[in-house]
Amino acid sequence: MDYSKILSKKAEGLKPSGIRKYFDIAAKMDNVISLGVGEPDFRTPWAVRREAIKTLERGKTIYTANPGLMSLRKVISEYTEEKTGVKYDPDGEIIVTVGGSEAIDLTVRAIVEPGDEVIIPEPSFVCYKPIVELTGGVPVIIETREEDMFRLRAEDLKNAITDKTKLLILPYPNNPTGAVMPKKELSEIAEVLENTNIMILTDEIYSELTYGHKHFSVISLPGMKERCIYVNGFSKTFAMTGWRLGYMCGPREILKHALKIHQFGIMSSPTVSQYAAIEALKSCSEDVENMRAEYDMRRRLLVDGFNKLGLRCFEPEGAFYVFPCVSSTGLSSDEFCEKLLYSKKVAVVPGTAFGDCGEGYIRVSYAYSRKHLLTALEKIGEFIEEIRTGK
Repeated sequence: MDYSKILSKKAEGLKPSGIRKYFDIAAKMDNVISLGVGEPDFRTPWAVRREAIKTLERGKTIYTANPGLMSLRKVISEYTEEKTGVKYDPDGEIIVTVGGSEAIDLTVRAIVEPGDEVIIPEPSFVCYKPIVELTGGVPVIIETREEDMFRLRAEDLKNAITDKTKLLILPYPNNPTGAVMPKKELSEIAEVLENTNIMILTDEIYSELTYGHKHFSVISLPGMKERCIYVNGFSKTFAMTGWRLGYMCGPREILKHALKIHQFGIMSSPTVSQYAAIEALKSCSEDVENMRAEYDMRRRLLVDGFNKLGLRCFEPEGAFYVFPCVSSTGLSSDEFCEKLLYSKKVAVVPGTAFGDCGEGYIRVSYAYSRKHLLTALEKIGEFIEEIRTGK
């Protein structure tokens, strides 16, 4: 068989995730401290696990309705209204998805046609650009800068818009930088989009993990509900990564078509996870607060640690990543990560995994114990000293 004549050219052209590259190398090594994957080290709250056990014992293991359990959609509607002040109708404006990633995919596939332009601020999560490319859309990258706190500037957005622009992706709180967008700057973004037909995909999977201030959603601004697809989920907030559950909220005129794609590709999200998620939203606010407080301590530990090592470190205001600059070492992001992994057995991710403008930076997750973080800082310090002394 000549597979080169069989494979999709779009699939062939996709680059593997830069996150997984170093994770896979580390997995084959012994005694590696891996700070590369964005997965909480906390156990899923016991109340959630207990509800899942009860669900299994009751034999509730059949398909649910395609958009998810109505009982879960009602709780999502209440939870979202409480957090943002915006109410979504559980019957037609909410779809329960297989993680936030499926919600992103459904949004892009329901909206974007070949040749349509999608604006993506970078550095940002690795899936946006490939998903756009698979639809035949054209990613238009806006490079955010550390001096702007890695926020999307309204002026840069305005300059990027053309008559082909169909969608803006707003990835805040941001992975990998930890940047957030405050109300004032979101209002400026909304003003740029006024009187256009450009939609927003607002990925707020880290909305419950902000430090020093409450998260503000773009959907809370006047007139923005009808322009936005709001994506959120359970993986990060409730330490439920393996449960694979997220959701999307938006105008029913768009979600009814996204639902068709979901029906044919997925059928429905995992039943046990859906019942467990109801419990998470209803009773786990204290667990979330405890996790956020611990993340905050780890955040400050790493920011201080990297700055003391001479690696300038932007102070993240959300998510659970730091994004220190390593350009002072004379190594590229990839060189730094590869040499660090092989010489000190510490795995981090090069900034370039999140866009070309991530060059000179690395992403370090603090979804790990303080013991691991302190050991990693010590080893990174040894590594930097060896570089500077030429050992």
